Amino acid sequence: MKIAMVSENANPLSATAVTGQHIHVAELAAAYARRGHEVTVYTRRDDPNLLPELLTDAGYRVVHVNAGPAEPLPRDQSLPYLGDFGSFLQRQWGLDTPDIVHAHFWMSGLAAELAARAHGIPVVVTFHALGTVRRRHQGLADTSPRSRIRFERLIAGRAAHIVATSSDEVMELTRMGIPRFRISVVPSGVDLSTFTPEGPVAERGQRHRMHRVLSVGRLVPRKGFDLAIKALPELPDTELVIAGGPVGDDIEDDSEGRRLRRLAMEYGVQDRLRMLGQLRRSELPRWYRSADVVLSTPWYEPFGMVALEAMACRKPVVATAVGGQLDTVVDGVTGRLVAPPDPLTVARAVRQLLEDRTLRDTWGAAGYQRAASRYAWDQVALETLTAYHRAAPAHAGEVVSAR
Repeated sequence: MKIAMVSENANPLSATAVTGQHIHVAELAAAYARRGHEVTVYTRRDDPNLLPELLTDAGYRVVHVNAGPAEPLPRDQSLPYLGDFGSFLQRQWGLDTPDIVHAHFWMSGLAAELAARAHGIPVVVTFHALGTVRRRHQGLADTSPRSRIRFERLIAGRAAHIVATSSDEVMELTRMGIPRFRISVVPSGVDLSTFTPEGPVAERGQRHRMHRVLSVGRLVPRKGFDLAIKALPELPDTELVIAGGPVGDDIEDDSEGRRLRRLAMEYGVQDRLRMLGQLRRSELPRWYRSADVVLSTPWYEPFGMVALEAMACRKPVVATAVGGQLDTVVDGVTGRLVAPPDPLTVARAVRQLLEDRTLRDTWGAAGYQRAASRYAWDQVALETLTAYHRAAPAHAGEVVSAR
């Protein structure tokens, strides 16, 4: 099967500013290539030194499309260049027509649907995050274009099929008027060869007698690191390690990092807060392995990759009961879902685990089994291909036969 994946704002080869979408696109494309499919990922050129096209070691092609300046742009600022991006796709697909197009994020969906319509190619869309949810939680702080929600409704209405990454997203889409039969739920996955229980462990140093709670993510307010800091006074003999740095709009301004440090001083826990800054993805497993508990406390979370990576490393998770974490974390089995998300509730959930090593081991083992059986990328790829079958029944045989 010839598959075109459109990821306008997230290059799967990017070494910096890596988000869930970057990882999702790269891993899905690689899994398709392993199954014998011909995969091309189209992304905006954000560096003048990038080759126009290249074949990755994983077996899929990446095409860098000239649309706007050849420099990194916050994704909320690339809307004016979607016309050029879509025109390139339309010309390209006239010469080399894919069997199906899978667009990632709403701006990719807009460009892909405009280009595919001229050639009658079915388009599948994964939104990764919806504007209605972002607007609800961020209000005036939402930097999305004002037209985003209107465009998302239009894209969802015209798509041949929608692949949602969580049950929570399905509910949001049905509220937008999208029939349930046009939506498949396929979660994101985890690299089980990288995130493993065995391997190097980050040092504890002079704090080896203290418990360690780990939080991971971009340093943006919605990730809820402040909630973890406010819970720390209720967790004696415990250090909080935050792995993550400023990304995107905050790349030159670590305002959130400074806010969190001030908050730690206000609560008198600055000596038990360790902020690692942004880490390479390859460094994360050893920090997961070093933790007693992994804490994920965002205001909203389209999928919840941190919880899944922790589970793959056999660590119990305490997570806010929002978005994709409602699917990923099984409350009382692989971790604890916290509602309402307040410091005392978070502290009680974490303390239960810190005081009971057997419970930590039991929930960690259950989380590992869940990650390994449900979230391997090859499994995610197969389920996504099944969704393609629903969008393009003529190619069902190709979906099933390629192994």
